[in-house]
Amino acid sequence: MQPLEKATALGMSLASGALAVALAKRVWTLATGQDEAPDAEDLDRGWTEVLVAAAVQGAIFGLVRAAVQRTGARTFQRRGR
Repeated sequence: MQPLEKATALGMSLASGALAVALAKRVWTLATGQDEAPDAEDLDRGWTEVLVAAAVQGAIFGLVRAAVQRTGARTFQRRGR
């Protein structure tokens, strides 16, 4: 991987993380009406709520990460031709 590709991949990773956080917060707010998803250490919330929040956040992070990585791979593939 070329230095430019590494730097671009790092920037895309940071941007995708920020996008995933914002999207997860928005989805949680729309679904529950609460501003913040429960944290695993939040003992005032039940197991079900904490685990559902973690599953939703994980799914969103995975989806955004795969989409960004796929886009980056396709971009560098086209540039290599």
